[in-house]
Amino acid sequence: MEGNYYHLLKWILAAPLAGFLLNGLFGKKFLGERGGGIVGALAIFISFVFAALSFSDLLNLPAENRLLRDTLFNWISAGTFGVDAAFRFDPLSAVMALIVTGVSFLIHVYSIGYMKGDAGYNRYFAYLNLFVFFMLALVLADNPLVMFVGWEGVGLCSYLLIGFWYEDPEKATAGKKAFITNRVGDAGFLIGLMLLSAIMASKGVFALDFETLRANAPLLSSVTVLSIGAPTLICLLLFFGATGKSAQFPLYVWLPDAMAGPTPVSALIHAATMVTAGVYMLARLSFLYELAPKALEVVMLVGCFTAFFAAVIGLAQKDIKKVLAYSTVSQLGYMFMAAGAGAYAASVFHLATHAFFKALLFLGAGSVIHGLSGEQDLFKMGGLRKEMPITFVLVAVGWLAIAGVPGLSGFYSKDLILEKVFEHGGKFVWAVGVITAALTAFYTTRLFVLAFLRGKRGHGHAHESPLSMTLPMAALALLALAGGFLLKDRLFVFLDPAFIPAAHTPEAARLMLISVGAGLTGIIAAFLLTLPAPAAALKAALPRAHSLVFHKFYVDELYGLLILKPLRYTADKVLFALVDAGLIDGLLVNGTAKVSYSAGKALAKAQNGRLDVYALVFALGVAAMLYWII
Repeated sequence: MEGNYYHLLKWILAAPLAGFLLNGLFGKKFLGERGGGIVGALAIFISFVFAALSFSDLLNLPAENRLLRDTLFNWISAGTFGVDAAFRFDPLSAVMALIVTGVSFLIHVYSIGYMKGDAGYNRYFAYLNLFVFFMLALVLADNPLVMFVGWEGVGLCSYLLIGFWYEDPEKATAGKKAFITNRVGDAGFLIGLMLLSAIMASKGVFALDFETLRANAPLLSSVTVLSIGAPTLICLLLFFGATGKSAQFPLYVWLPDAMAGPTPVSALIHAATMVTAGVYMLARLSFLYELAPKALEVVMLVGCFTAFFAAVIGLAQKDIKKVLAYSTVSQLGYMFMAAGAGAYAASVFHLATHAFFKALLFLGAGSVIHGLSGEQDLFKMGGLRKEMPITFVLVAVGWLAIAGVPGLSGFYSKDLILEKVFEHGGKFVWAVGVITAALTAFYTTRLFVLAFLRGKRGHGHAHESPLSMTLPMAALALLALAGGFLLKDRLFVFLDPAFIPAAHTPEAARLMLISVGAGLTGIIAAFLLTLPAPAAALKAALPRAHSLVFHKFYVDELYGLLILKPLRYTADKVLFALVDAGLIDGLLVNGTAKVSYSAGKALAKAQNGRLDVYALVFALGVAAMLYWII
């Protein structure tokens, strides 16, 4: 290390990239199934080791000077404007890198058993390694343009992984839906970056690394664009990108359909990595958002609505992975609520604990699906506590953690978010957050009861998953148990150079009791309504409400009617039939060809081989030229 240069950063990224190349180019022919899985998991483990070594070196630096950087090369150079392919390792990126590599390694190990025998085994691990590479590029980037490369890269890999079984039209469609929905959000993100770069250049700031942006961010306050303050407009555009990547309203619709991919992919994308990119972006650019309080209010309100809305939808879903998908959307809403309240450290804290218990729940769902030979309908499960005792215990840990039971990881981070939102003055948002906590406890308890505690229904004998699947789940269960307690103070102290935590409110104890009470109420209500009652009791009692919630408030159908149908009509009837086929092909291409053909056919009649006619035409031409000249 010399100055702030640190050579290990490139190796954190190089290991998963090497794993992608080995499995992608040589996997099926030379590595085979066993070797491909080992190479894929080993690449991420090496990346985790380098991240841990970098973390250790970061701790040895003074708290106010914890920054390691590595510039690979000058990427863009245009006059005074220049961008380096550079990476940084500070407290925020260190936390993200450790979460991404650590949880990803466990998911890779789990995948060795889960994907055994699949025809695309090596391709799967190649995609998984490439995904981790781009996610690390996103969180380690030293400037927003390199971050955007990682941002787009994880979008591409999500398309490849969600549509992994592309022979199935439904799964291929889900991959396309995720890709296109993210492109909509990414357009806003890119416009925001372009606007930020243009305004900074107009102020004489041509470097875009985060330290330079932080130092010169106040210059934006004096600029207005379309009668809107530049910081507010830029932050709203960037947040629109985050609503796509982190599945917030209105661009959340891709994530539930993304369950079409293999279950370990669901755990990787929807627990610890891609969907947290928007939360990380807000935390990284917090110095911009502090200049735009109106944008922060939008962030908090959108997060609040998304958390509640997705939790309500999760109440009636019967697909075990769909319940967890809407749970992810809801928990991401909590993170944006915290960020909108200015509690970025609380947001990152929940990001970390959510990675532990949600990855555990997804892998537990995968274990159940594996044990039931592909069954995902909760109403066709039941009695699994006896047939899959290890999965039962491990999933129970994840269920209690997300339900906010005191002592487990979800309790600490969720309670802190609600406290910070209340302190911020968002009492309505806080109240909605408490109700959402009760709903979360209800639908996760319902899932657990239907899968493990109710009587056996509609399936044969289930088998326990192999050690390659249960051991990673056990590691995540330990983190879900103790991660919140171990991180609750240490994380804030570590992030202190970037974030200054506010003092605890005197009402903190009362607020904690209310949030815990809401969670316990949800758990008790789920047991009372789900354990003894027939599966269709709630549906029979409230058929219209149940139908509305089960069909996800018909948001997809509404988007289809208001957006997709007009676009398809415009594409088919206007752009294709009128513009492409009618104007371009019909008039400009075929019409020109027909005119040329007709003219040639008419002139061909004059080419009859008679010299007297040729002489007459020649004479007329000469006469016309002389007349024009004279």
